[in-house]
Amino acid sequence: MQMVTVSPKYQVVIPRKIRVSLQLRPGQKMQVVEYDGRVEFIPEKDITELRGFLKGINTEFKREADRV
Repeated sequence: MQMVTVSPKYQVVIPRKIRVSLQLRPGQKMQVVEYDGRVEFIPEKDITELRGFLKGINTEFKREADRV
């Protein structure tokens, strides 16, 4: 676990190891969520990065009559 310090302007610097691991870029948007007493930063992904993430999903299931 790495530690960061909150500046007087409430800013934090994301450690380099994490920036590289998550392939974060300057100016990239992040969602900030307070969850169970902690702060989580969730990087937004470009829509093109999501291509194929559902590959192999089973779509063979019975649908309700009003959903066809």
